[in-house]
Amino acid sequence: MSLIVNPGKELTRACGSLTCDRLAVRTRMVEIGDDCLDVVRTDIAPFAQNGDILVLSEKIIALCQKRVVYKKDIHPGFWARTLCRFVRVTPAGPGAGTPYKMQLIIDICSLPRVLFAAFCAAIARLLGRKGVFYRLCGHQVSAIDGLVADNISFDRYDDYAILAPADPDGVCAAIERETGLPCAIVDACDLHVSMMGRSPGVRLSDGVLCELLRDNPAGQGGQRTPAILLRPHAG
Repeated sequence: MSLIVNPGKELTRACGSLTCDRLAVRTRMVEIGDDCLDVVRTDIAPFAQNGDILVLSEKIIALCQKRVVYKKDIHPGFWARTLCRFVRVTPAGPGAGTPYKMQLIIDICSLPRVLFAAFCAAIARLLGRKGVFYRLCGHQVSAIDGLVADNISFDRYDDYAILAPADPDGVCAAIERETGLPCAIVDACDLHVSMMGRSPGVRLSDGVLCELLRDNPAGQGGQRTPAILLRPHAG
């Protein structure tokens, strides 16, 4: 376990008058069913200083909660195979552009809602607007990871989907209560970052936190750095 700055990421970022170091924490490989409190206590807390804010990837919390759906249990149908062909692939990955992930979205949201979201997204794309499909389907869908293996991630993520974590605010509160570290959980990639949960001790607004993490200093692949310690500069 160690503190690093990921390649291509800057140590320091400012938002208004606030400047923070963003220290990525390399942890164990978090497995399905691990104890997230033990991961924080053992792998992360020893590096923390007074005033730090811990920011965790939603993926490791969901893994600890066993919030996974295995590929073998997903059976893509006609609509999943059809709709996924129209999904725009981004540098962050194919998103819903695979039959398995599209079928999972249909299973979560219902087919009528997905068809409506797809129709609205097609119209919005003609107007130059992006992300409408995920906004209409909801954050439980946009937070789905996995069901794809590539050269920047881990092959095991081809075997299952990782859903959004349950009760992220409660998880953050428990981490702060047990370790003394104010904590936030984010859904981040190299294209966007959004807040999912926070503990009472996090005094920064969601907007400030998102700006400080805008370039995803935790990386987007196999860095094994699912935690960031935000360390405000004095003054």
